[in-house]
Amino acid sequence: MTTTPFSTPRDLLRYAVTRFNGAKLFFGHGSAEALDEAAYLILHTLKLPLDKLEPFLDARLLQEEVLQVLSVIERRVTERVPAAYITREAWLGTYNFYVDERVLVPRSFIAELIPQMFSPWVEDPDAIENVLELCTGSGCLAIMMADAFPNAVVDAVDISKDALAVAEHNIREYKLEGRVNPIESDLYENVPFKKYDIIVTNPPYVNSASMGKLPPEYLREPQIALAGGEDGMDLVRKIVAGAAERLTPEGILIVEIGNERDYAEAAFGELGLTWLTTSIGDDAVFLLTAEQLQNAQ
Repeated sequence: MTTTPFSTPRDLLRYAVTRFNGAKLFFGHGSAEALDEAAYLILHTLKLPLDKLEPFLDARLLQEEVLQVLSVIERRVTERVPAAYITREAWLGTYNFYVDERVLVPRSFIAELIPQMFSPWVEDPDAIENVLELCTGSGCLAIMMADAFPNAVVDAVDISKDALAVAEHNIREYKLEGRVNPIESDLYENVPFKKYDIIVTNPPYVNSASMGKLPPEYLREPQIALAGGEDGMDLVRKIVAGAAERLTPEGILIVEIGNERDYAEAAFGELGLTWLTTSIGDDAVFLLTAEQLQNAQ
């Protein structure tokens, strides 16, 4: 058997951090820095608790375990594959989802707002009956909303059949069949015509100039789920335009646009966007009411 100079997780952690920093990897898929990502990949590969590195740092590893970890480290460095694609999992808060190369790695700021149940715009979470998520990808937000609004049916829409296969897997894992309905559709096109209390979307919104500057890790993701046209607002315009007739009178539309606030204000500023506070400030997610959308028509 091949032998290596590494014998403990501490050895591997030091090596991985050195390799990750030397390769100038990009960390935008759940980890903030090389140390966090190295620890996560090592613990996951060794099937150890993800929140308990310290007790295992000086454990003696079998050489086959060392080689497994080294293989993961090498793949992360040479192929620039997001860690979530290597481990086949991603976390949003306390929720764990299956992911692979068919979907974006979940990283939505809307996920931070769901536990608050969009208060104060939603006064009674139990009264929410119908929720629509456009561009669902892995289905993570749809699943979280079904959890937050226990009496709601959530329609989870995506144009990609491959993405919906991943969403269906996650729906089954959370035992939400019948409450979260995957729908293959180009935005509203194949969505049953009914009124929704909430429409949520994290659509492709990266503008064309920014698309050309994405790090290699982002280029590993489905580009159809990132590219939003010249100003990033191509799909957002269609979503906003179609929302008025799909919302209940008290309904709300919530849209994530990442770093594209200036473009969003240029496109929709006259509607009176409400910017919601997330961990990166007040620039990533906006809200429009049904009344605002109706008045704009």
